[in-house]
This record gives sequence, structure tokens and C-alpha cells, in this order.
Amino acid sequence: MFLPTPRLAALLGTTFFYATLSFCTAQSKPAVPTKAPASQNKQAALTANDAKIDALIKKMTLEEKIAMLHANSAFAAGGIKRLGIPEIMTSDGPHGVRPEQGRDWKGVKDANDAGTYLPTNNTLASTWNPELGYAYGTVLGSEAAFRGKDIILGPGINIVRAPLNGRNFEYLSEDPYLISKMVVGYIKGVQDQGVSACVKHYAANNQEEHRNDIDVDMSERALREIYLPGFKAAVQEAGVYTLMGSYNKFRGTYATENAYLMNDILKGEWGFKGLVISDWGSVHNTMNALRNGTDLEMGTDLSLMYGNVDQSAATGGPSANRSLYDRFYLADAALDAVKKDPKLVPLVDDKVRRILRVMYATNILDGAKRKPGAYNTKEHQATALKVAEEGIVLLKNDGILPLKKTVKTIAVIGENATRENSMGGGSSQLKAKYEITPLQGLKTELGSQANITYAQGYKIARNQKADPQMIAQAVAAAKAADVAIIVGGSTHGYDYSKWGDNAYDAEGFDKPDMKMPFGQDELIQAVLAANPNTVVVLLGGGPIDVSAWAGQAKGIVEAWYPGMEGGNALAHILFGDVNPSGKLPFTFPVKLEDSPAMKLGEYPSTPGNPLKQTYKDDIFVGYRYFDTYKVAPQFAFGHGLSYTTFKYSGLSVTPGTKNATVKLTVTNNGKTSGAEVVQVYVKDEQAAVKRPEKELKAFQKVFLKPGESKTVTMTLDTNAFQYYDEGKKQWVLEPGKFDVLVGSSSRDIRLTGNVTL
Repeated sequence: MFLPTPRLAALLGTTFFYATLSFCTAQSKPAVPTKAPASQNKQAALTANDAKIDALIKKMTLEEKIAMLHANSAFAAGGIKRLGIPEIMTSDGPHGVRPEQGRDWKGVKDANDAGTYLPTNNTLASTWNPELGYAYGTVLGSEAAFRGKDIILGPGINIVRAPLNGRNFEYLSEDPYLISKMVVGYIKGVQDQGVSACVKHYAANNQEEHRNDIDVDMSERALREIYLPGFKAAVQEAGVYTLMGSYNKFRGTYATENAYLMNDILKGEWGFKGLVISDWGSVHNTMNALRNGTDLEMGTDLSLMYGNVDQSAATGGPSANRSLYDRFYLADAALDAVKKDPKLVPLVDDKVRRILRVMYATNILDGAKRKPGAYNTKEHQATALKVAEEGIVLLKNDGILPLKKTVKTIAVIGENATRENSMGGGSSQLKAKYEITPLQGLKTELGSQANITYAQGYKIARNQKADPQMIAQAVAAAKAADVAIIVGGSTHGYDYSKWGDNAYDAEGFDKPDMKMPFGQDELIQAVLAANPNTVVVLLGGGPIDVSAWAGQAKGIVEAWYPGMEGGNALAHILFGDVNPSGKLPFTFPVKLEDSPAMKLGEYPSTPGNPLKQTYKDDIFVGYRYFDTYKVAPQFAFGHGLSYTTFKYSGLSVTPGTKNATVKLTVTNNGKTSGAEVVQVYVKDEQAAVKRPEKELKAFQKVFLKPGESKTVTMTLDTNAFQYYDEGKKQWVLEPGKFDVLVGSSSRDIRLTGNVTL
């Protein structure tokens, strides 16, 4: 969403609260709410109060209706005191409730806004555990309710197409099926707490560079097969109440006011009955917004707050309504347009109706009792810990992990080992009640039984190169230790007081390249030479180039941005308290040039035209490209190691009329309890169109004790075998033979079967 200007940014508070909290962890499933109640048709539920809503609309003046359609402060909108309709309150973000900004973006002093900092969404996706998606959403919904929020602006589910997208950390995956399965639990978890989720950013917002004006074009097949399925699942399976339009243009028209995306597909084909909210400043034209699907306009012309406006405008007082917010496109301009053309009134009524539907669904109206919510509870902290533990991915292990707790000396190296991340990244910034860093987590894990030393190793600063003195200090520490742990990777965002500084994994900026920043390659190579018993831990929001040293490292761990309990979770993984079970939700290329967005497509724009981009990579995003075009990745989609081993056996594929049932046995034949994600891919042996080598169509996470076996049964429905036919403008299932590939990643296929439909 909208990023405040540097002047505003300086006003934002950055107070942190720290505490040390120790948890006992186990291999069993967590005592957190992971089961969603029986599914309900929540899109239909949105219309349950339409008779009351229509009666209420009839009581409104035209001016009151228009007042419902736009913001009246930074995060609030609407409200008609005469009719007892309160404002609707929104808040970021996708992995926690944002610090209070006040009505004018100024931080609220002494606000009770230090809460649960959940791991970022890419960490959640790496769990491959939809039940944890529900637990995650439950925390967000409960804390939003406690803070008096009606809409929480998440989840973000844009496809991870380009490795350099600064906002990939907020998203889930490169794969539409994995996104679809993870997003449903998240949304239901939020909305079961009486708060609306807001799925974003619809659609084709896959980069931050020129996000406000880039015009994206792609084939209809790519749109339908890759970029829309997650949003469709959010609407039709999860019953999401609100959806946010994106900044970019799509096929020549801004997405938030795009008739094809909003009217034809979202509200027409998918039957969305809820509220379309603009991203902050994504509306550009009154008539387009009125006619083409925008229901609530937020954030437009926010920079006027720093112009010649009186004090009441700056504090959200009465004159602000006339001098600032009524300058929005869906304010005075819309009022004038409707007065000139009364035929527009039904469009306005429909928008008001959608807003009121969400207000009824979240018990804002009608005197219904709303859940009070809870804030930063031990249960919420336990969910944050569990998501981090299941989301951390063991990328490589040449026998060094798990580390033995009898180790006497450990050298911890890297500024990321001591860096807090919660206030970074842009609009998803959080004020964490506390944040356990990797160094803190290791010290808590080992107590006084080991000597832990720390060397900074590198300095986090824009354009920072390798520092010979810091490297020398790190090498000395590594040589003197039994084991070295380097905590490196990327950095989560920027310091608001230094706008654009350290802009890795941050809203509003794409990364300059995929390389390890701050001279980390030189540091890691030097430490590996000094002490081969070195584990490299990566923080970050997406793929990073580790080719310079990956071959020499005995152990590599991807920890993402693991939230307030991240340091504890990391220590639990490194020392074997918890067996790693995370799997990559996107491919790690060996180098940036291997990425399909670079190799086949256009990124960040069409050569010679910075405001135009064509997705020439089409449906070949992520592993679909790497596997089809035989390009070796550094780490494959779905990859993630364990401290135990799993045997797959007894595959059977039973055909139905237009579906199939897959059954197999998975056995833990090691000595450690663990969890395996069984992944099912489908390959069409012969088709009228070019199809990927394989596509993920089912998965299941299986928890097994040593020696334990379980039968895994998964259904491949009709969607698993279809492709989108652009000529027929519909999904097609061609009769024929399909290979069914079952494995531990897209490149680790253990069993193969087939089915003829």
C-alpha cells in the first residue's frame, strides 16, 4: 500500500520492547488452533442482510452515500452518524497489525500497539501446512479485533515471478496451487475472528519498480493459469470479504478500475459479493472508478497533508472533510457526476451495499456482539514460533547438522544475527512486543554450557562492500571456535529516516541484483576456509545467489524473516530440538540470468519503454520453466531436507470420470521424528498446446515417528488435468494419458504412475 513520505516517516515511532521467552518444543503438532470449522458459503453469507441494507440505503442522502465511498483519514472511511453507521477501520498488514498511525499518519504516543510479529508470508508458505495457515490467520484476526480494526490488509498473494521484487517477502509462492491452498486457511482464520481479510494485490503486481504506472500485458492463458487462481480460491473457497486492487495498469487500464478484472471476472464470473478497496492512491479517474468496480477509495492525494491545509485538516477534524478527503476521485467529483447523470445512482448504491455487507459480516452493525479479540498472548507467540519452526528450510546438510549441544565454543558471525526486522519492509512494518534475534536464540538454547562469541562480519549499508577488518575479526573468531554460524542473506527493508537506504526486501523498491549484499561472499568464503565446520543461515524474502560458496558449505539454512520467535526457532532447528520440515515455495536459480522473467520475459520493463512490460515467459514461471527447459536450479521448488529419511512406496493411481485418486505409503525409516511434504505433480503426455513438464496439483504434510508408516490419499480433481484454451475461452480437459509424479520436490520424484482420462 501507500508509503509515507520522508517527512512523515520521521514522525513514525520505532520503539521496541524486548523480552526473553523460552519455550519447550516438541515434534508433535502445536497446541494452537489449526483446524478451520466446517466450510461455509461466506460469499452467500455476505448477502444475508441485503434486505436490511437496502432499507438503510433508502434512508441515505446522495451526499451520505458518496461519503461512504472514500477515506476520511489515513486508515478510516465512511461513517454516517445520523444513521448510526460507524467508520470502517482498516490496518496493515499481512503478518501482524501495524503500529497505530493516527488519523494523519503520525505515530500515536503510548499506544498499545506492540503485538505479535508473525513470520513473513513466505515463511508461512514454506510450511506447506494449510492448518498453520488457519492458525496464522486466527492470530491476525484476533489481534486486529482487539485493536478495533474491521479490515486487516492481507494476505498478499501475488505470484513470485521476479527474484528481485522487493515485496516477495509478503507473498507466498511462484505456484498458483500452493498459493490457493495456503490462502484459504489464512482468510478463514482471520474472518472467523469477526474481522475481514483483504486479499491483495489484484492483479499482476509482480514488481515494485514503476509499480504505480507500469502497464502489464500477458496472454489470457497465463492470466488464468498462473496469476488468478489464488484470487479465485480466496473468493470462492475462502469467502474473503474484501479485495484490494493493485497499483499497476493491466492491458492499458489501471487495475483498480479495470472493467475486465473487476466487473467481468471478479464480480461476474466469480460472483464476488464483497468490497473492492483501492490500494492507497491506486485510483486515477472518477468515471472509471465509478463504472469499473472500485467500491472504496483509500489514500489518494495523501501528500496534500503536507501542503497548505489548516490544523483541523492535519488532525482529521471537520474541515479536513472539505479541504482534503473530498478531493478524492470518489468524493466531490463523484457527487457532481452523479448529480449530472442520475443513471449512475445504482452504481453508487451497489458500492454502498458492498461496504455495508462487510460491516454486517464483521458485526459492526445491527448490534451483534463482536469477538473482543486478544493481543500478544502466549498462544499467539506459540503460533509465531511454530510457523517459524515449520517454515525454516534446510537447504544443504553434509552431516554437520544438527549441531551437538556438547559443543564448547561457537562463533556467531554476521550483523543479521543481532538485527531486528519487525519495523522494516514498508507498510508491513510492525512494532513487536519483543523480537528474539538469532544470537539471542542461540544463547537461550545453550545457556552457560557453551562459549558463544560474536563478530559483526559485515556492515549493513547501501552499496557497502566487503570490510577487510571485519572479515579478519570474523576469521579469527571462526578459527578459535569448534563451530561457526554465519547469519547473513538480505535485510528486511529500510530505515524510514533514511528513505531508500538499505532497500532490500522492501515495499517500493526492487533489489538491484540477486547477489549477496555487503560483501558477504568474501566473508563467507574466508570463514569457510578458516573453519570448515560452518553453517550458513540466510535471512531474506526470496532467492539469493549463493553459487560463490554453496559448494564449499557443509550446511545452509534458509530462515526467511522468522518473526518475533525466530531466534528461538532457528536454535531449535540447528540443535535438533525440532526436525526441519520446511520446503521452498519458489525456485532458487543459480544466477539471476537463469530466471524465466529475465530469460524469456521482460523485467523490469520492455526495452526502451520503462512503463510497459509483457510477460513473455507466459505460463513458464518458476519450476515450470526450470523443469521444462532443463535449466538446473541451485535449489528446486519444493526442496527441503530433514534429519531423518522417508521412504515412498506402493503408489496407486485410480481413475474416475474426470479425476483420479492417488494413494501411497510413506515411512520414516530414520531415528528421528519428522514431517515430510508429499508432493504430487501432473504431466500431460500429449496436448494441443505446449504444457509444462510438470505442475503441482496436490500435496500433504505427513508427521511420522521413527519407523512409522502412514497411507497418504489425495484426490486429483478435474482442475488438475485442465488447461485454459484461449480460442474457446474456457478450461479444457483433453482426453488422454497423464503421468502422476510423486516426490519430495519438483526435482526429487520418488514414484511415478499414470492415469488415462
